[in-house]
Amino acid sequence: MLYLVPTPLGNLKDITLRSIDILNSVDFILCEDTRTSSRLLTHYNIQKPVSPYHQHNEHKIVQHLVDQLIGGKTIALITDAGTPGISDPAYLLVRECVKNNIKVETLPGATAFVPALINSGLPASRFAFEGFLPLKKGRQTLLKKLSEEERTLIFYESPLRLVKTLNDFITFFGAERKCSVSRELTKMFEENFRGTVQEVHDHFNDKNIKGEIVIVVEGKSS
Repeated sequence: MLYLVPTPLGNLKDITLRSIDILNSVDFILCEDTRTSSRLLTHYNIQKPVSPYHQHNEHKIVQHLVDQLIGGKTIALITDAGTPGISDPAYLLVRECVKNNIKVETLPGATAFVPALINSGLPASRFAFEGFLPLKKGRQTLLKKLSEEERTLIFYESPLRLVKTLNDFITFFGAERKCSVSRELTKMFEENFRGTVQEVHDHFNDKNIKGEIVIVVEGKSS
């Protein structure tokens, strides 16, 4: 059996009691980065073998993992922060489990875009989660298509590319669209800044930006 276990975005208290029980019960834990995950596991005294599972090795080891699951092993998959499969590896392994009739159970828990969306003050009844935009190929085509989207738009972005992405939003969505940037969610220096795309751009321009970032943008007015 495979368990997909969400982990805290920053504050280690944001984990469910059930998640701790599952992590204590499995045969071993797959981690996006074993060094990052060791902080959480040590904090809750979870002493299970860990193994790396990330975008650079998932294709190489997926069949080996499937073979172990078929052989009776119980495995938990966690990422550095948030829910596995949301802009983090999980899809490939889950797909192969489904093909091989291996039971998969996904626990509820932290996902960065949910608190960012609710906190933005923008409509949350209908939204489109886009994750990370393409860096080059297809980026402009996608942004042009999304400029006509009426639902609230949600993106993940790195601190190094935030200002460039906001510039692109000004170009394709317009400077007056409402926008919110959430940074370092649940951590000591959490920041939620709201305004027009232009105002948000100006706020972050020329700043030393750190942390994981969620951008929420108003949809096109119908």
